[in-house]
Amino acid sequence: MSSIIRHSSRLGIRTANFVPPRGRNAYATAAPYFNNEPSQPSVMTSIPGPVSRKAIEELDPVFDIRSLNMPCDYEKSVGNYLADMDGNMLLDVLVMHCIELKSVWFFLINTANREFLYWLRYAQIASIPVGYNNPRLAAAMSSKEAVNALVNRPALGNFPPGYWASLLKTGILAVAPKGLNQVFTAMAGSDAIETSYKAAFIYRRRMERGEGADFTPREIESVMKNQAPGSPKLAIMSFRKAFHGRLFGSLSTTRSKPIHKLDIPSFDWPQASFPQLRYPLEDNIEANREEEEKCLAEVESLISSWHCPIAAIVVEPIQSEGGDNHASPTFFRGLREVTQKKGVLLIVDEVQTGVGATGKFWAHEHWDLQTPPDMVTFSKKAQTAGYYFGNPLLRPNLPYRQFNTWMGDPVRAILFRAIIQEISKHDLVKNTAETGDYLYKELEKLASKFPERIQNLRGKDRGTFIAFDTPRRDAFLKKMKTCGVNIGGSGETAVRLRPMLIFQKHHASILLEKLELALKEI
Repeated sequence: MSSIIRHSSRLGIRTANFVPPRGRNAYATAAPYFNNEPSQPSVMTSIPGPVSRKAIEELDPVFDIRSLNMPCDYEKSVGNYLADMDGNMLLDVLVMHCIELKSVWFFLINTANREFLYWLRYAQIASIPVGYNNPRLAAAMSSKEAVNALVNRPALGNFPPGYWASLLKTGILAVAPKGLNQVFTAMAGSDAIETSYKAAFIYRRRMERGEGADFTPREIESVMKNQAPGSPKLAIMSFRKAFHGRLFGSLSTTRSKPIHKLDIPSFDWPQASFPQLRYPLEDNIEANREEEEKCLAEVESLISSWHCPIAAIVVEPIQSEGGDNHASPTFFRGLREVTQKKGVLLIVDEVQTGVGATGKFWAHEHWDLQTPPDMVTFSKKAQTAGYYFGNPLLRPNLPYRQFNTWMGDPVRAILFRAIIQEISKHDLVKNTAETGDYLYKELEKLASKFPERIQNLRGKDRGTFIAFDTPRRDAFLKKMKTCGVNIGGSGETAVRLRPMLIFQKHHASILLEKLELALKEI
């Protein structure tokens, strides 16, 4: 932490702005990463205010605004603070709402001067890692390198810039999961998942056909009719309550909410049960062991009995959209053993859990696997997307089989490199782990104090990826609003947290005080 303070002047810090909190937070205080933030939130109008309402009215005829939270003034936003078009300055503190909104939890003061800590969905849907208008990121995007890539956007598959290898090695590949030394860059999380599935299918048929074998005339003819053998019957297995995206292949493996899938044709692919653990973990060791073994047995059975071969299994380290469902490292090690035994690839979907959120750069690092996953997808906090892999045979045997015009975006790769540098400079993964430990311990105390209202607290030793259930969740959320806090839920009964990596202990204490106030009154 001292290194953060030593470097803080480079961020334009004005230390006089930071007033150490009192009470619970007295021992959790550290200098903010952005001391040039406003000293406190400021709300001067209703939200949305008159300027914002006018902007919404102008947008409505040309763009679907039904998921809109508020128009933002990103030029005036800084650090944890998000500005709107009416001059209101909102403190982005934590995350989550059960519907699709565009911002994180943020503090705001209404016109009656009452405090509101809004938990709205994700810092730009969990994708802002190191604060608004971060100076290092702004400098990276103002560089000649970035401007050149913007003005002369290259079609990377055909005409990559000469520095593309260097950019990959110093950025995306500098934080590659252990054992995975190659990357396929993509445009978004769903795209990363979709292309990883294609890689799995191509690899499967390559192995079945035999290395070096040509396509048969029958394959070439039948594929143009979307028929076998050119278009083979193959599947990807996912888990109940999983979320992997909204494109056609990825949507077929998404199982979290019906609204995501309704009216869209899907592939007939299998889903296995994901462990439903009992909490607290230390009191349910045997029951949870049996539950995970049952789920692994189901996975193995489905591989053997499904009507077509399963090319890959895709899994989230923590099922996020499905309600923050966890499994033990033992379960994931067992899953890896099953995939290797059955000749099935393992794809780990780190789109939401990756880039430091769980107290390690990649959440699957918590599993201590003997052999790495076959592919790891990434996006969101990386601000770019793609999948890592290590086996060179996961590169298709011929060009243009895994291809599109852009194949990623060097501007976003430049941005991710700057994010990586900022995370490293300020040790933000460690900060997330430490802040998460503090927050979890304090939530344990609240759970002991209100055992009927905070249940199944989960996310211990997983950074700030924390959640809990409450039986009357919707009533609890309404009560929190009357206490000045608007907390969102996920799944049927869960409340979950998603801060940025610059979220600190004094921010956590603000939340804890509001939670305790509400829990006393509900």
